[in-house]
Amino acid sequence: MDAFRVLESIGRQWQGSIVERLQAYVRIPAKSPMFDPEWERNGFIDAAVTLIADWCRAQPIPGMRVEVRRLPGLTPVVLVDIPGELPDCVLLYGHLDKQPEFTGWLPGLGPWEPVIRDGKLYGRGGADDGYAAFSSLAAIAALKEQNVKLPRCVVLIEASEESGSVHLPAHLKALGESLGNPSLVVCLDAESGNYEQLWCTTSLRGNLTGELRVRVLEEGVHSGMATGIAPTPFRIIQQLLSRLENPVTGDILLEELQVSLPPDRRSQIQAAAQVLGSTIAGKLPFSEGVQPVSDDPVEQLINSTWRATLAVTGADGLPPIKSAGNVLLPEVAVKISLRLPPTCDPKRAAEAVRETLERDPPYGAQVRFRGDAGSGGWNAPAFAPWLEQSLSNASRQIFGRDAVHIGGGGTIPFMGMLGQQFPAAQFFVTGVLGPHSNAHGPNEFLHLDYARKLTACVALVLADHARQCGG
Repeated sequence: MDAFRVLESIGRQWQGSIVERLQAYVRIPAKSPMFDPEWERNGFIDAAVTLIADWCRAQPIPGMRVEVRRLPGLTPVVLVDIPGELPDCVLLYGHLDKQPEFTGWLPGLGPWEPVIRDGKLYGRGGADDGYAAFSSLAAIAALKEQNVKLPRCVVLIEASEESGSVHLPAHLKALGESLGNPSLVVCLDAESGNYEQLWCTTSLRGNLTGELRVRVLEEGVHSGMATGIAPTPFRIIQQLLSRLENPVTGDILLEELQVSLPPDRRSQIQAAAQVLGSTIAGKLPFSEGVQPVSDDPVEQLINSTWRATLAVTGADGLPPIKSAGNVLLPEVAVKISLRLPPTCDPKRAAEAVRETLERDPPYGAQVRFRGDAGSGGWNAPAFAPWLEQSLSNASRQIFGRDAVHIGGGGTIPFMGMLGQQFPAAQFFVTGVLGPHSNAHGPNEFLHLDYARKLTACVALVLADHARQCGG
């Protein structure tokens, strides 16, 4: 197999149809069901499903079957089944639902209007994770062009990942044994530390979100009459959050949210820190003069991949500044998001958080924490020797640099589900979410050249896996 021809073939596919279809995909506001409760009526998820399924059907891959699988009241999945010439099975995963618009897009850019600028496709969802279906089939097609024999390949594209993959378990149950028993899972929904080599995700943090609500009065009261007599709900929320997090250092205080860092992961983090250095913090759009929590690249990576963290991501009860009168507010609620270490039990963590926040409320205030369904993290099994060598070779052939293994700070619930369902499988988790790509925020972009090269790396790993299957 010729790696240069693989890259050349994939480049033709991207230029020939993929970029144009991704631009059309960006225009579809296919927000995840958590952010668009009327998704079924609005039809944007279905429009994205149709776009991707139609493109898949148009690809010249012999024997390929493309299905849109539906269950009542749930977002659909796109299932592409490519018969194999070898025993075994590969599962390739991505998602097509999107985060909401967010604010702060630069002039000339926006969430639903694709713009190509400096080799980057701007717009919501291109990098997270619209490209996945296109890259998966482009990699397989490039190998078919060279008559590389492959095992069965199944591409699964879901539509509720940004809502915690809430609809996916039902689809997996309905699919049952039809997914087969893959020995390799490829996930194209992860981060990359730079755009100069292959990055492989070895772990993912879990996520626990919920609403903390504090009520002290039945109605707002003039602050001159009430302050000093009634406690303010905002101050009580500060006290309660300090039970979870050290307000100075950001350290999470609950034992139930702590885990030990495995020695192999520490070694990988140290190696990745050597490669990334100051760019770990440099990828974030800090305001002028703001410093990171730590100046140590190793600590930055441990903090963002293997330690619990807390963020307040929303609030109710606080009026906008321009309309904020001198009133002691009766009630304030905040949305909190806790990132959990990869091996932390989300149910145990949720109960510990609820008990910590609700016990002994200051001043007898009405305090309630309503947690959402938590998502567990994931820690990959050790790489088989063939996969570790394959990843290294692919990165050297396509980028001229070694592959790097690193944990991810986000959550992909599907990985935990598959890890339980297929405990013997090897996992190749990678993606295009590199510096400043800004998934979920303003100015999200897909680095087109990196996406093409990453697709070629996927193809080379699939070819190596085929050799393990007797090809």
